[in-house]
Amino acid sequence: MLATISSAALLGIDAVPVQVEVNTGETGEPKLILVGLPDAAVKESDDRVFSALSNSGFRMPRTRTTINLAPGGLRKEGALYDLPIALGILVATGQLKTDRLDDYLIAGELSLSGATRPVKGGLAMAVLARDGGKKTMLLPPVTAEEAALVDGIAVYAIKSLDQAQRFLTGELILTPVRPELPRDASGITTDPGPDFAEIKGQHAVRRAVEVAVAGGHNLIMIGPPGSGKSMLAKRIPGIMPTPSLEEYLDILRIHSAAGQTINGELHVLQRPARAPHHTISDVGLLGGGAIPGPGEISLAHHGVLFLDELPEFKRSALEVLRQPLEDGHVTISRSAGKITLPCNFMLVAAMNPCPCGYLGDPKHECRCSPAQIQRYRARISGPLLDRIDIHIEAPALSVTELRTDRPGEKTAAIRARVAQVRERQRARFHGTRTGANARMSPAQIKRHCHLDTPLGDLLQQAMEQLSLSARAYDRILKVARTIADLAEAESISAPHLLEAIQYRSLDRTIFY
Repeated sequence: MLATISSAALLGIDAVPVQVEVNTGETGEPKLILVGLPDAAVKESDDRVFSALSNSGFRMPRTRTTINLAPGGLRKEGALYDLPIALGILVATGQLKTDRLDDYLIAGELSLSGATRPVKGGLAMAVLARDGGKKTMLLPPVTAEEAALVDGIAVYAIKSLDQAQRFLTGELILTPVRPELPRDASGITTDPGPDFAEIKGQHAVRRAVEVAVAGGHNLIMIGPPGSGKSMLAKRIPGIMPTPSLEEYLDILRIHSAAGQTINGELHVLQRPARAPHHTISDVGLLGGGAIPGPGEISLAHHGVLFLDELPEFKRSALEVLRQPLEDGHVTISRSAGKITLPCNFMLVAAMNPCPCGYLGDPKHECRCSPAQIQRYRARISGPLLDRIDIHIEAPALSVTELRTDRPGEKTAAIRARVAQVRERQRARFHGTRTGANARMSPAQIKRHCHLDTPLGDLLQQAMEQLSLSARAYDRILKVARTIADLAEAESISAPHLLEAIQYRSLDRTIFY
């Protein structure tokens, strides 16, 4: 007897339809044959499924049974086919009689006892089910909670194979999972996290950080060890504006496809903050693999990517950032297929001015030779540096600054100003795909960053003296627009432009 169950496979962050076909009653030696380009985890499903069937009180197929995961040319991975395979066997062997399966998309891993375990990609599968005309889904409870956030589809949380069988036959009545909107992380007081008030001194760097977050600009901090670069970077997520529900679903979809929501992560309404170690590979940073999946830059979508000790990263890993920083997405081509992953993130980087870290420090002697310093700086290419909007020096703190008891400005106050500026930008770019000043198109720059003749001459003079690139010209205008927004000014004036220009001075004075 033939049974067909609708399921899905993940390709990047999207789900594609997969039909689980189970045929029993074939002549030959009683055994199970699994076809359809399964990986090792899928091939092991027969042992899990047979044990789950036995421990749930169902009988095994007594004839040769073939299971096909169609389409056969698409590579399948993971344990999400356990539940549809088990239900397909029950239908094919006559132990489950129902005419409701055509309306369901089913996925889930089974334990040996028959209990379900969560799988990755619940949100993507829910979008596929809705767009494909499916009315309902059967998923493990944790996966069902995130899938329920998609409108227009009923998602049922299935705890075991036995419960799924009784629900499909009508013996058990279940209610669809009600979507539970995430909490706003800014309102959580039990663990407020690190606060900007703990930062001593570094007023110029704090100002640069606020400007960067307010406009979504990329930022690099350069300073000796102990100047507070990492402390500042760890506090940046706290001042980032709360994501909209649409942005949150984008974030959740990526993290779900990467399997990072299975353990209950990302259940608060906040932006992601990723901080990979400098030993990360190109694939780990960009994404990819045999079956392409998201990397760190995609996991930081709508959030912040912090790269500490920037020159210590492999040159090839840093160079792959150039196109994603410009376009906000990355396309990966592999034998398994070509996928496009979103990666609209804010890059925050930190580095020392030289290998020992004390170049230019009045209290410590630099032990590096000119050749060592040149090799160290050459690890960061000019084109990559051009794509970083704000460069700021973080000087070493004096003993007086370290001893002061005066607290700095709190995170909540900075966050309020940033939220106000982001609201101005949302109103400015209403009806477009631009979300912040850093993502303005050339036409939007021309419209919203107009300079009068004296300001234009001032910028031209700065460009010629610093030998800045055309890309740096646009980025200066974007940063100046953000500084004007922080000042609640309708147009860019000289102080705004001058501050934006000085954030590019490190292009030549430090690196060349």
